[in-house]
Amino acid sequence: MTTIDDIRDNFELLEDWDDRYRYVIELGRSLTPMPDEEHSSANKVNGCASQVWLSRQVARDHGTPVLSYLGDSDAHIVRGLIAILLTLYSGRKAEDILATDAIKVFDELGFKEHLTPQRSNGLRAMVERIRRDATETLADANQGVTP
Repeated sequence: MTTIDDIRDNFELLEDWDDRYRYVIELGRSLTPMPDEEHSSANKVNGCASQVWLSRQVARDHGTPVLSYLGDSDAHIVRGLIAILLTLYSGRKAEDILATDAIKVFDELGFKEHLTPQRSNGLRAMVERIRRDATETLADANQGVTP
């Protein structure tokens, strides 16, 4: 399983942005396939120029909610961005998701200068969606609601 540190290391090895984009596309190809029924309006992320879907599953780790995701897009580069996001967030406790600044990580990788404004807005929409999911899941857990 690829970690965010693996991705950082690979980015450092790839000096040319064309090579980095190819790597991001390869990451997108490694996403777990999303079943057709998960490509629903409820899972669609609004605010993205491309079609983007994020499907959330919630499990419990000693009562603490853990969120896992499947993600998909009709754009290769966006699938890669989703793969990086899921490396950061999927399989994590809701508190850890809220404590992780994905935009900062993407900026550290150099995406701030290399994504179009539309892609940057879409990335922010995906991050906001996952953070909102984590916030809602924590609120439900604190009220004793099981998702």
